Amino acid sequence: MPLPIVKNREQIHDRVIEMRAFARDDGLYDIDAHLTDRKPFDFPRLEGPGPTPAGQPLHDLWIRLTVDSELVVRSVQASSDATPFALCRQAESTLALIIGQQIAPGWSMRMKKLLAGSASCTHLMEMLIPMATTALQGIRGLRRKGIHDVTPSDVTPRLDSCYAYARDKSVIQSYWPEHYRPAPSK
Repeated sequence: MPLPIVKNREQIHDRVIEMRAFARDDGLYDIDAHLTDRKPFDFPRLEGPGPTPAGQPLHDLWIRLTVDSELVVRSVQASSDATPFALCRQAESTLALIIGQQIAPGWSMRMKKLLAGSASCTHLMEMLIPMATTALQGIRGLRRKGIHDVTPSDVTPRLDSCYAYARDKSVIQSYWPEHYRPAPSK
């Protein structure tokens, strides 16, 4: 169900992030991300010939992570089609630091540490965090492709990885009772 309509408000920014996972013929996987930021009004710029016209991207950024079956980053490519400063495009190469990193618990913290502040582009670094989830959902989903009757024994829960998979929630109690732990009394 959509959110309730709010009257008397004006849109001031639009950010769209799209992510897709692909299985490659060589056994690797590509995770592609695309981020755009737009304003519904002409936006003044410090650099360039004039303001960015309403509806045109202020940021138009792309990242492709190539990972293996163990979710280790084998290559990374980035492209910055629209940025506030020409200098921003140089940040694409800073992502090379993540080659060899594994998408696993702690990924978000590692990305924030490796690419924090002026070490990279904040927007590119922030895109890497949900790209990990896209990789996990894509690759794990592919492993179940063609299985129509999935049973709990076919799935390994990522305990405490989200609200529904908390050890004290009904999902764990119903499907993986051996991992269920009642919530402590308050």
